[in-house]
Amino acid sequence: MPTALISDIHGNLDALEVVLADIDARGLDDIVCLGDIIGYGPNPCECLDLIMSRARWSLMGNHDFAVLYEPTSFNTSAESAAFWTRRQLEQEPDDAKRRRRWEYLGNLSIREDEGGHVWVHASPRRPINEYIFPDDVITAPTKINQIFERIERLCFVGHTHVPGVFTDEPDFYPLGDLDNLTYRLGRREKVIINPGSVGQPRDRDARAAYAILHDDRVEFVRLEYDIQAVIDKIKPTGELSDFLGMRLLEGR
Repeated sequence: MPTALISDIHGNLDALEVVLADIDARGLDDIVCLGDIIGYGPNPCECLDLIMSRARWSLMGNHDFAVLYEPTSFNTSAESAAFWTRRQLEQEPDDAKRRRRWEYLGNLSIREDEGGHVWVHASPRRPINEYIFPDDVITAPTKINQIFERIERLCFVGHTHVPGVFTDEPDFYPLGDLDNLTYRLGRREKVIINPGSVGQPRDRDARAAYAILHDDRVEFVRLEYDIQAVIDKIKPTGELSDFLGMRLLEGR
């Protein structure tokens, strides 16, 4: 059964609902989330509820961690968003819902090893907060080689919000280099796959991103959603930076 790979939702309910509707339309029942369910976006509670009900499991992202504990090394807008998000969870009037959400966050794993594959939010070396950037294949080949030494064959990451495939040559294949947004998996090949971000893409494509893992390939999906609706929900909060909405228009 193919698996839908979603990541970096960041409280963007409008994008998440579109992605889940597409997953349902394709008849996919298996969904895993690579973390950062919350942070930045205006609907953290609703996104948590959907992931709790729909995903087989989810990982701990750095923004999930920041809301649960403390935001460290965050810029001002990210830090403010973490504290705002925490208040939304704390102010839930339904005791059972509030407790269930906090328990779910507190029980998120930082790594899953399944079927010989490694699943982390950031990297196998630092599962919550190490970025693996496309440029690293040129500027930091030693880093990439050390990361590949920690995986057996396939590794799945989020965190950068940039979809694509890393190979151990090392090289990086953005979606524009793939035929029909599909990467064919070799039987002995080591690759790191980033499905991109559902709720805050940063590859200059504003559409929500996710991926589908098949036995022999990974298929990437991009979907339009109502970005203006998200912007309109961010503005009235007074604490979520307007930049967090406007950046969605440019996919950055």
